[in-house]
Amino acid sequence: MEIAFPAASAAFAPADRAAPADLQRQAAYFAHDALLGRLLNAVPDIFLILNAHRQVVYTNDVLLEKMRVRREEFGLGLRPGELFGCVHAAEADGGCGTTEFCRICGAHQAVITSLHGTRATKECRISTRDGSALDLQVTATPLEINGEAFTLFAVKDISSEKRRRVLERLFFHDLLNTAGVVMGLAEVLQDASPDEIELVRSRVFTLSLRLIDEINAYRELTEAENDELRVRPDLVDSRSLLRELRDQYAAHELAHERGLVIAPDSQPVELYTDPTLLRRVIGNMIKNALEACKPGQTVTLRCALVEMAVEFSVHNPTYMPRTVQLQVFQRSFSTKGAGRGLGTYSMKLLSERYLAGSVSFVSTPEDGTTFFARYPLELPAT
Repeated sequence: MEIAFPAASAAFAPADRAAPADLQRQAAYFAHDALLGRLLNAVPDIFLILNAHRQVVYTNDVLLEKMRVRREEFGLGLRPGELFGCVHAAEADGGCGTTEFCRICGAHQAVITSLHGTRATKECRISTRDGSALDLQVTATPLEINGEAFTLFAVKDISSEKRRRVLERLFFHDLLNTAGVVMGLAEVLQDASPDEIELVRSRVFTLSLRLIDEINAYRELTEAENDELRVRPDLVDSRSLLRELRDQYAAHELAHERGLVIAPDSQPVELYTDPTLLRRVIGNMIKNALEACKPGQTVTLRCALVEMAVEFSVHNPTYMPRTVQLQVFQRSFSTKGAGRGLGTYSMKLLSERYLAGSVSFVSTPEDGTTFFARYPLELPAT
């Protein structure tokens, strides 16, 4: 059957799948090729062969070992996003390749390019159904067997490389910059007047707290991803928490020429949760909002009791383009350059995996962008 391929830049791909008999026939091409099997099993990366419907008809042993299944148990016919547990793969009846998110997926783009006859290498960020994240480098190469179009799909896990880059930026850039300012202020103290000493001392104290906070943020994220983070619940007053965070970030350089206010209708609601992790989530929301603002604009914080839960919101008046919205919670995505992108990802990870909550956002050209974080009044026992 002839397949109507979309343009290489198209948002969506056809939802049609091969008939079971065709799937088995295509799988037999490769299952009986002993040389191909030896070649693909000799490499450490995952290799898949996809048919023209983007369905898996063959995999090397690397994937089977990772999935802990025998070859005869492997389910043929899945598409890459379905195979790797992409959280968006089930959002449309057509599955992987047919959702709005697929248009910015590197794996989808590479496969479509390959089916048009051109080899393509892309990076792909996948948020999985179990709350984890994958950073992959995929290469899709055109392949023709018995007059049928296939794609040789190579998958390399670059998650560790991405984590290393983030670590390098954190410690070799952000932390060293802050430490350098502290050192400069310490040098000023040597010859400072009494009035200058008071001003510098306060600045050194603030920067020292920020250094510790940045180190703790990365430690918490690492522990959270490794399921090693301990939750320490305590009683928190929602409005008092917002006042504390407003005062903290009002003195931050990100707030320069920008307003930071608490909405007058914010409600003081008591909840039993981990205050440190909650501060981390709302603090990241505030930092992102301040970074998005232009000079003269204002970030508004709010808290309220909503459906027997506490909802925090952080609003800024700028619009987030749709292409950014589709990627905002992915681990390595950032509009601020390479080696960033942990803020929104960590908000979702900490909220959903450790605080029994949820994080969402709304962004329109008319009303700007609002992030929401909702939590139960009492953290469930684990």
